[in-house]
Amino acid sequence: MLNSVLGEAQSPLHILCLGAHCDDIEIGCGGTLLQILTERIDVHLTWVVFASNPARRQEAETGARLFSEGADSLELRIHDFRDGFLPTEPERLKETFEHLKHDIPQPDIIFTHYRHDLHQDHRAVSDLTWNTFRNQLILEYEIPKWDGDMGQPNAFFPISRATGEAKIRFLHEAYTSQAAKAWFSQDLFWSLMRIRGMESNAADTIAEAFYSRKMVLSV
Repeated sequence: MLNSVLGEAQSPLHILCLGAHCDDIEIGCGGTLLQILTERIDVHLTWVVFASNPARRQEAETGARLFSEGADSLELRIHDFRDGFLPTEPERLKETFEHLKHDIPQPDIIFTHYRHDLHQDHRAVSDLTWNTFRNQLILEYEIPKWDGDMGQPNAFFPISRATGEAKIRFLHEAYTSQAAKAWFSQDLFWSLMRIRGMESNAADTIAEAFYSRKMVLSV
């Protein structure tokens, strides 16, 4: 189904990216976005970050700019929810999703967090994605973390090695505040892409992986 969505362009491709935190989208599906943008020139990106503060907002703006280069257009929305506390503001979070649903064109693809991610903010965003959007292809991305919640994804997007290298380079260029963290490293990001590339027999050996909870098929 993803291949059919990304196939020969009949109309512009609208992609909605949802991230609880400022670097989530780039880590979870940044390589896929970069690969799509090398193959399609008619892509409209709506990029939404929920938890931010002034310092991290600047990093998020840089990240979105780097990872959307080549897009036909980019709409960037960065909210100021408190990191780690998204589930404590359910009414405001739900209202934010409702405004989003009515403000943007209907997306063809939505990238969001994995339903069983052990970070409470990630789960809150994933749950409301499914609650809000009922007729779109939704792909849940994975975020490596110390919780040990990596699972068995069932959808893969092979990317080129050049794209994988660009993803890692852009992450470090945008998110300088994370550079001192042990997990924010080139070898970790590359290792995950390499494992997913092995699992999907990717031609260039690397891939990003997603969870596809529901698909509607047609002949």
